[in-house]
Amino acid sequence: MTQTILLLEDDIQLSDTIKQFLTFQKYEVLCAYDGLQAEDFMYERHIDLLLLDVKVPHLSGFEFLKEIRENGKETPAIFITSLNSVKDVTEGFESGCDDYIRKPFALKELLVRVESLLKRSYGTHEDKIALGDNLIFDTKSLLLTRDNAIVSLKTKELKLLALFLQQSNELLEYENIFETLWDYGEEPSAGSLRTYIKTLRATIGKEKIETVKNIGYRFVK
Repeated sequence: MTQTILLLEDDIQLSDTIKQFLTFQKYEVLCAYDGLQAEDFMYERHIDLLLLDVKVPHLSGFEFLKEIRENGKETPAIFITSLNSVKDVTEGFESGCDDYIRKPFALKELLVRVESLLKRSYGTHEDKIALGDNLIFDTKSLLLTRDNAIVSLKTKELKLLALFLQQSNELLEYENIFETLWDYGEEPSAGSLRTYIKTLRATIGKEKIETVKNIGYRFVK
């Protein structure tokens, strides 16, 4: 499953360079050039990781991250900035970031930090996650097995399970789920989603997937 990175950077040349590099590494990169545009992406799309410059128009990176943290979004975040005082670093972490990289930086270093945070967001540094009842989910191959035998699930059900594990204990709104499961040009189906949820509950345990009425679902770790 392609992971999506939101890049908030108002230097267009640097933004294009980072986007090209991370796209080559098989990530989807959404570019925002000011804090308000980043807000729109954040609430319209499913985002796996945030790369945030601080000094951007309308809403600074610090303000943007603090605001989404107050609204319950725990998406991993890295600040990429020329600010380097102890005060700035402290403010960055107090606003809710997970890492901090100073400009100028090597793209390879950025990649290492991105990959490290994305692995951590699955709650493990392993590719395989134990779900209880002898169930093992491989996050790379999207295979679910029980006692080494493959559990037959549809592709969208496996993508949904991966999304739940990546965002465990977080509220996943319907639109975020639709954005991840249905490809461009496909028509999302609320009825199909309910069927996928029912199948996953029967497979991994009903108590692990909570319904948040009229909003979405939450995977309880």
